[in-house]
Amino acid sequence: MIKRLLDVLASFFGLLILAPFFALIAIWIKLDSAGPVFFRQNRVGRFGVPFKIHKFRTMRLDAEKSGRLTVGADSRITRSGHFLRKTKIDELPQLIDVLMGRMSLVGPRPEVQEFIDCYPIDVREKVLSVRPGITDKASIEMVDENEILAKYNDSRQAYIDIILPIKQSYYLEYVDSKSLCLDLKLIFLTLKKIITR
Repeated sequence: MIKRLLDVLASFFGLLILAPFFALIAIWIKLDSAGPVFFRQNRVGRFGVPFKIHKFRTMRLDAEKSGRLTVGADSRITRSGHFLRKTKIDELPQLIDVLMGRMSLVGPRPEVQEFIDCYPIDVREKVLSVRPGITDKASIEMVDENEILAKYNDSRQAYIDIILPIKQSYYLEYVDSKSLCLDLKLIFLTLKKIITR
């Protein structure tokens, strides 16, 4: 109950304060490349219910035709997209999803169905028992995930075999020890990571 109250208050006032900044980012994206301001993609939410996530668009319109994963210096990323991704500003529109109750400020990152299907059943059920979040320990520790994947010829398989198990361990750790104090700590560590980058 307290977690949801924090989510609602933080997302509402966050969107209110950031509205002028969002407008500037929207203009930059539109001037930089053709297409919508937001990137909407189906993700798996709490209890396996799908939803469309909000992110600032950082890639060309036809980007997903070449695969879902972003690897290294991906040529599909726009000029504005490089900055938005590096600073994690592209994730801020997810405050809309938090306000609407589909996400939380902190929680396991929402995956696409393709990769959720790779989870062991018991892990999947546990991870999906909570709302997915904008940030979590995996987001902080694996902030350069695309550079890691760039080292492998088959980035999709590397994600499934190497990255996903690590993320799952972080997700399970969060579900087992979730608390308001832990959420506040992870929010602080996320901001610290972004600023130091």
